[in-house]
Amino acid sequence: MFDLADSYVWDFWFADDGDAYHLFFLYASRALHDPEDRHYRASVGHAVSTDLVSWKRVADAIVRGGADDFDALATWTGSTVRREDGTWFLFYTGSRLGDDGRNVQRIGFATSDDLYTWHKNPANPILESDGDRYERLPHTPWHDEAFRDPWVFADPAGDGWHMYVTARATEGPVNGRGVVAHAVSHDLEHWELRAPVSTPTDDGFGQLEVTQVEEVDGRPVLLFSCMPAQATDAVRARYPRGAVWAVAADSVLGPFDIASATPLTDDDLYVGRLIRGRDGRWQLLAFRNVGPDGRFVGGITDPMPVAWEGDRLVVQQPATLSA
Repeated sequence: MFDLADSYVWDFWFADDGDAYHLFFLYASRALHDPEDRHYRASVGHAVSTDLVSWKRVADAIVRGGADDFDALATWTGSTVRREDGTWFLFYTGSRLGDDGRNVQRIGFATSDDLYTWHKNPANPILESDGDRYERLPHTPWHDEAFRDPWVFADPAGDGWHMYVTARATEGPVNGRGVVAHAVSHDLEHWELRAPVSTPTDDGFGQLEVTQVEEVDGRPVLLFSCMPAQATDAVRARYPRGAVWAVAADSVLGPFDIASATPLTDDDLYVGRLIRGRDGRWQLLAFRNVGPDGRFVGGITDPMPVAWEGDRLVVQQPATLSA
């Protein structure tokens, strides 16, 4: 389990260098008192482990930029991959306030030779909502311009790279417009935005946060997170406490039938991440969202084994919460 006594810890992602696992996580000081204030004070921390259980914190990866930068407000969730030349790329969300005071999110990256020292790309941001296929301010009923949480992975056929992004369509029910935005690249530096790999639906979600795609035991699956309050009435009626969701698919390239999503966890956990251990078994980790008293907890769970039960991915050993 990974906790910081002086800080809230929430969204996270991994990199595996073959010897150690690298955990990149959002954190903000508990001196804020109200955990909801953490989002606008987020930095990206870094810890390492050989077993996904015992973690050693090291120097932070990145912090927010200057007043004129796309990440002036905060640095949010991302993903980390290694290019063929050995360069590591850390893709992340840059957050700043728009003219109407609502949050605007764009995508940038930093690079490293060793996973420890990172340099932001001077040409950031490298991707943003287009206002055509994906909502943007001021033409959205949502509370922000959602375009965040880049998940980058290599093309299965070896033809470049793909990026999935948390975004919203321009049409559909307000709590059903969440879609998986899609972009492609040949070099990880220059990206072309394409149509989403999912569609808005009356049985859907307002936002598909922190997406991830993997082949678990040979079967493609999409993970995302959404709290019940941001889902449609139809979803809440079926799964009133669902928070981390899984969608079985025919390919990691989609399309993804979001209406078929089933919960991996209740809302006591959030932002589930899949990772394969050295023994080849797939595990889920998540951050501890709320405790028995309803208050935000923070911190990241130990690994929990996952497996398929028919067409549904399930957690075999739920985590135990502690304040």
